[in-house]
Amino acid sequence: MSLHAATKSACATLALLLLCCLPAAAVVIDRIAVIVDKHAIKTSDIDRDLRVTQFLNHEPLDTTVDMKRKAAERLVDQTVIREEMEKGGYAKSSAAEADDMIKRVLTQRFGGQDARMQEELARYGLTEPQLRLQLQWQLDVLKFIDERFRPAVLVTDDEIRDYYNQHKADLERQFPQAKTYDAMAPGIRASLEGERVNRAFDQWVAEARKRDRIVYRQEAFQ
Repeated sequence: MSLHAATKSACATLALLLLCCLPAAAVVIDRIAVIVDKHAIKTSDIDRDLRVTQFLNHEPLDTTVDMKRKAAERLVDQTVIREEMEKGGYAKSSAAEADDMIKRVLTQRFGGQDARMQEELARYGLTEPQLRLQLQWQLDVLKFIDERFRPAVLVTDDEIRDYYNQHKADLERQFPQAKTYDAMAPGIRASLEGERVNRAFDQWVAEARKRDRIVYRQEAFQ
């Protein structure tokens, strides 16, 4: 073998050895973290939910184990809700409604400057389609709650009057322009209805979770 050929062979061997010695950590493996009945929640789902939630809540990016566990709990709830929505054929939000939500975030948080929003998304390791998907899901859940739980909620006139009498001083401080009971009554009704709808929804989620088989794979949270 010539000196040139031997040198080429040695270089090729060295390159192969270097390639084989690359750290295994360079490969990202997406694993199943939680199983909810027949549905799997992956580590990538948890990471995305964590990042989008913190972005929307104006929170610093925190990917610690504790935050991942909280994201996993949210996703368990979402899985339970999604299954019920699919079984019941509940209405879902449109692409136009999701567009409106994106515009609202863009306007209220970034002064309408798309470059600023894209920069902030990148800082959280997110893309606009991921943000849109989360916002559309939130709209879907609001529609589900409104259709599934609000019809069963009743707030009587007597309850509104009692609330007004018990909280009159606080209400007058909070809403100085609404000086009479009649002016405040619609807002009180909406507030009481909202509280009861949310309570009914939370109770339903808790019961639905008990009916499902939920398995956490602890190694996925290390």
